[in-house]
Amino acid sequence: MIPRRTLALLLALLCATPALGQQRGGTAVIAVAGDPGHLNPAISTAGPLHAVAGSLFNGLVALDEVGGPVPDLAESWQVAPDGLTATFRLRDGVRWHDGRPFTSEDVKVSFEQLLLRFHARARAGLAPAVAAIETPDSRTVVFRLHRPHPALLRQLDVTEAPILPAHLFAGTDPNTNPANQRPIGTGPFRFDSWRRDDQVVLTRNPDYFRAELPRLDRVVFRIIPDANTQVNALLAGEVDMLARVSPPDVARLRGRGVTFAEMRSAPGGSNCIMTLGFNLDRPATGTLALREAFALGLDRAQMLERVVFGQGRVAEAPIASGIGWAHAPGGLSGWRQDVAEANRRLDAAGLVRGADGVRVSLDIVHFPAFARWSEILRQQLAPLGVALRPRMMDPAALSQAVFTRRDFDLTLISYCNGTDPEIGVRRMVHSAAVGNVPFSNAAGYRNAEVDALFDRAASLQDDAARGEAYRAAQAVLARDLPYWWLVETDFTAAWRDDFADFAPWSGQVAERAWRRR
Repeated sequence: MIPRRTLALLLALLCATPALGQQRGGTAVIAVAGDPGHLNPAISTAGPLHAVAGSLFNGLVALDEVGGPVPDLAESWQVAPDGLTATFRLRDGVRWHDGRPFTSEDVKVSFEQLLLRFHARARAGLAPAVAAIETPDSRTVVFRLHRPHPALLRQLDVTEAPILPAHLFAGTDPNTNPANQRPIGTGPFRFDSWRRDDQVVLTRNPDYFRAELPRLDRVVFRIIPDANTQVNALLAGEVDMLARVSPPDVARLRGRGVTFAEMRSAPGGSNCIMTLGFNLDRPATGTLALREAFALGLDRAQMLERVVFGQGRVAEAPIASGIGWAHAPGGLSGWRQDVAEANRRLDAAGLVRGADGVRVSLDIVHFPAFARWSEILRQQLAPLGVALRPRMMDPAALSQAVFTRRDFDLTLISYCNGTDPEIGVRRMVHSAAVGNVPFSNAAGYRNAEVDALFDRAASLQDDAARGEAYRAAQAVLARDLPYWWLVETDFTAAWRDDFADFAPWSGQVAERAWRRR
């Protein structure tokens, strides 16, 4: 069901939409909380990267406001009754930004050489299901599957499966490809320039396959890590859109020429849970008693109020409540806050306090935008004798530290579940997702029972049966605690009334946006 406020917004947007071909021109400035690091969305799921790169590329399908698949690079598709074959008919006349024609070979290379190897969610959820990708002609792509993959169509949009040019990436190392810095896409906007930690500028693609779009001439993504600075910039007219606004800032902006949109999805993913990841390879964080102490000692309700100002919910289970058929209500209720019990378990585990009262010092790596989270964690863990050392990094550096070098004790990641556990949950708990893939299984968690339950859920087409397997897996996760699930975060986007038709729930946030004056 569409929330009433969202429905009202959509109706307002529909009424505001201009006739095709009208209201063209102008620049929109969108605030981004961090530098993207690079602009290849097929090899990372980092939010700041997708916030920018989603406007440069397309997926085979797009997702509408309620998560339903609609045509994008594929104009139509057909899934066989047994679920083992999906055939996509590609749109004709699509060209890359450098003028080369888009063909089925681009799709094949994107999946086989990039997405199924390096994109955390595609590799974990889609790769085990795909047996072969065939291209019988330049406009047809056939996915042959080992087993039905119920999440397939919802996993092919520009966030989950962006299509990149084969003529630039085939046979290369995608991690070092120069096109990561000067990307060539099929999307509504072309890359223009990038000043690190300052801004990325995109310009209108005049040859976009949706001839009436985009309407804006330029989109500038300004990198502004501090939320208060973002709001001041919006009020000063220096920024036109904010992807995330806290409730106090909504109150501050209300009545000042600003439009708001509330949602559970944004470029980078949907149904996101702010999650504390434990490095299970380290002696301290590999100790179950320490992880149990975190679950007993942390006050997540306080985090909800003080960090995100009530914009979400305390996480009740490892799978987000937005995926209701797979969610396990109350799945984490066995870990009610009890600081005395947390200290008792640490004592029993032999983690004694030193003269300074500290039992153990741990580093915690995270994006700069998550500084408020690590600060409240530091405050709440102090009574347990746990000292935190924050290490703030951009997405590329964090990926290296956590997933390549394993150089961390704790990490804070906003794990977006997507619209199906196969899209965004499998990659963080399945043993096959341990390794050098950004934003995959950060904990390094391996449990054969959880693997088997996720594999069983992925092999079924009935959501009731799938949900039963996922809930069983969540019971094991709540016992093992490779992560501690903090808060499900919602989003409120805001933009100046000078603009209309932003799509903040989509990777292509500005594809249809236009300037009123």
